Amino acid sequence: MAQTALVTGASSGIGKEFARIHAMRGGDVILVARRADKLNELKQELEAGHGVKALVVAEDLTDEAAPQRIFDAVANSGSTLDILINNAGFGGRGLFHEREWQADRDMIQVNIIALSALTRLFLPGMVERNRGRILNVSSTAGELPGPLQAVYFATKAYVTSFSNALTEELSETDVTVTALLPGATESEFASTSGMDKTPLFQKTASARSVANAGYNAMQRGELDVVAGVPFSRRIVYSMVPFLPKRALMREVRKTQEEV
Repeated sequence: MAQTALVTGASSGIGKEFARIHAMRGGDVILVARRADKLNELKQELEAGHGVKALVVAEDLTDEAAPQRIFDAVANSGSTLDILINNAGFGGRGLFHEREWQADRDMIQVNIIALSALTRLFLPGMVERNRGRILNVSSTAGELPGPLQAVYFATKAYVTSFSNALTEELSETDVTVTALLPGATESEFASTSGMDKTPLFQKTASARSVANAGYNAMQRGELDVVAGVPFSRRIVYSMVPFLPKRALMREVRKTQEEV
C-alpha cells in the first residue's frame, strides 16, 4: 500500500530529495515550502516521472499560524498521513548581540516551533492508527555549542532532544521518530546562512546521499542517523564530551569564520 509523506522545505536541497526518493518508491507526497513555483515544478516532475499524486501547500513557516493551515489542507485533501518529514530550517551567522533579532526569532519559529507544532498536529492520528514515521532533520551542530551561530546550534540541539524523547514516549506503539544529523551538505543552507565561505563548507556531502541515509533510517525506525560527515570528523564528535568546553568552543568558532 502506497504511503503518503509530507515534506517541509521541499522546494530545494535535502527536502527536494526526500520528496523524490519517496515518489520513486511509489508514495504520494505533500510538498510544503514558501515558493509555490518551485513546488509546482517538483509536483509536475514527480507526477509525470512516477505516477504518484503530489499536493502543493505553499506556506511560510515563519508564520505561527502556518502549521494549522498545513494540517487543515491535508485533512481537506482526504489524505491520511503516514510519514512526516520536518526538514525545513535555516541558519544565520554572526555575533548574537549584533544580529537582527527578527532573523533569529524567525529561525526559532521555523526550526523549533513549527517543527513541534506539525508533530503535535499529526502525531495523534498516527498513534490512533498505531502506525507512522516521523523524521526530524537536526544537525551535527546540535551536538555542541556554536559560537557565531549560537541560535542555530541551539535549535538543532532541541530537535535531537525532542525527537529522542518522543521515541521513548511512543515505545509501546508502532510510531517511530528519527533524528537526522547531517554534516555540511550541498544545499541553499550554506549560502543563505553565510556558511559557504567558511572552512566547514569547503567540502560538502550531496543532498541526495544525506536524504537517502535519513529516509532509510526513518523507515527502519532508527533513533539517530549521522550523514554526510567524514570519518575524521566523526571521531572528533565522539570526543566532544571529554574535551574542555572553552577550548572546544574556540575550535568551533574557527569553523564558523570566513576563510
